[in-house]
Amino acid sequence: MWVLALDTATPDLVTGLVNTDTGDTIDEIVPNTRNHNAILVPTVQKLLERGGLTFADLGAIVVGSGPGPFTGLRVGMSTASAFGQALGIPVHGVVTHDAVASLIDEPRVLVVTDARRREVYWAAYDQGVRTAGPDVTAPASLTLDHEVDAISVPDHLRDSLAVKAPKASNVAPTAAALVAVADLTSTPAPLEPHYLRRPDAKVPAQKPKSPAIPEVQL
Repeated sequence: MWVLALDTATPDLVTGLVNTDTGDTIDEIVPNTRNHNAILVPTVQKLLERGGLTFADLGAIVVGSGPGPFTGLRVGMSTASAFGQALGIPVHGVVTHDAVASLIDEPRVLVVTDARRREVYWAAYDQGVRTAGPDVTAPASLTLDHEVDAISVPDHLRDSLAVKAPKASNVAPTAAALVAVADLTSTPAPLEPHYLRRPDAKVPAQKPKSPAIPEVQL
């Protein structure tokens, strides 16, 4: 079965096709982009063309549910949901950090991504099982009750992170990892994005009416 995998929880746009029968994978990743909304669908179309496939060949969709910023997650998850409804195939949401942790061959792992506004999203793992998080905090305030063997963290956040480890690198999710942590045999639950905080956009405060504007009597 061909599975389409999408993730828009990080600055990278991750898309890929995974054949669960043969293990074949076709990736189409756009690194460090803030333009997920404009390029996601064209990137998926390009991905299918590379594989000589059409949307009708897909049997399921897996989408990263964060944690991530409001706008990025909304783009990826709403697109995955729209594809699934149009094609009549299941859409499975997975925690993006779970996919990253599955790519790190160490027993105790900490996955950290940029939450902006001087904060980070994080989750901790032991033998591939998430033991804490996902959550959001300031990097200097992130503490664990145990040591970790490896950390996945963006380079620009490494020095500010309170937790240290013998190994540190910036590991991005892949299509194969997203599919690997999804239970494709189960009935998918409703998609639930892990925003973890309120969106950056706020409704402007209402300004007091000028006293020069007369009251209207009804």
